[in-house]
Amino acid sequence: MPRSPSASLTSYSDKRLVSASAVTTSRPRTVQAANEQVVTDQPIKRSKSRLSLGWLGWILPIALLGFAEVAAHVGWVQARLLPPPSEIAQTLSVLVDQGLFGHIAASSTRVLSGYAIGAILAVGFGLLVGLSRHAEAFFEPTFQALRAIPSLAWVPLLLLWFGIDETPKITLIAIGAFFPIYLGLVSGIRNVDRKLIELGEMYGLSSLTLARRIVLPAALPSLFTGLRNGLSLAWMFLVAAELIAATRGIGYLLTDGRETSRPDVVLAAILLLAILGKLTDSLLKWLEVRKLAWSDSLATRSV
Repeated sequence: MPRSPSASLTSYSDKRLVSASAVTTSRPRTVQAANEQVVTDQPIKRSKSRLSLGWLGWILPIALLGFAEVAAHVGWVQARLLPPPSEIAQTLSVLVDQGLFGHIAASSTRVLSGYAIGAILAVGFGLLVGLSRHAEAFFEPTFQALRAIPSLAWVPLLLLWFGIDETPKITLIAIGAFFPIYLGLVSGIRNVDRKLIELGEMYGLSSLTLARRIVLPAALPSLFTGLRNGLSLAWMFLVAAELIAATRGIGYLLTDGRETSRPDVVLAAILLLAILGKLTDSLLKWLEVRKLAWSDSLATRSV
């Protein structure tokens, strides 16, 4: 039986509707897949861009070392005052035979111990002062006054209190690491978006949960800045700490080189401090990148 024109038209329109609906349902899936692919590719592109730019950081130190080597051999500077890098390398080789790794281990243990103590105290007091106006009014004036005291001014007092054991050395390093971390966390908490706090209060979060789930994650960028600054100061305070009757450590090598008029030993110790400081800072920076991967900022964009 032949189909009527109206039935054919209805069948044709149904097919058009089915095909249109298929297109509209498949298009969001395609767009979503593309977006997911872009999000997945972003960390890969960022890591590749960082790796491709990593060699730029070697240009300046290699150029400075090359200039120092040439200047010493040509006679632009006196080699007894500024030994060439080749002589410093020979000095490091001799120090390795004389127990250099023991000095590095002693200094690293002191820095890590003091830094850990200072960081824990700084995070605790930073949360307290950042979240409470009463705590801020109580602690802030004292902390700001203590922050202005130079590192060497603590040395005689710590010697009187704790003697010449490891305790005054670790305490001095903890003091140096405390204030940058404390200031970074307090600044980060004060800059948290007020709407996030109000949102947490609307959901009935307690003060502890609010600090753990909203305030601290939002303040992480400032906290990591404080952690890296505190780590740098911990290595700086190490030299002052190892002036306290130390018989091992990189600070001891500095003092020994000065007393024996050995600029090559002094420069070798300075080079070791720079390398160790850079390695620990790179480790902390790697942790910062991992923990702040969610951050949509200029630092996380692909180059």
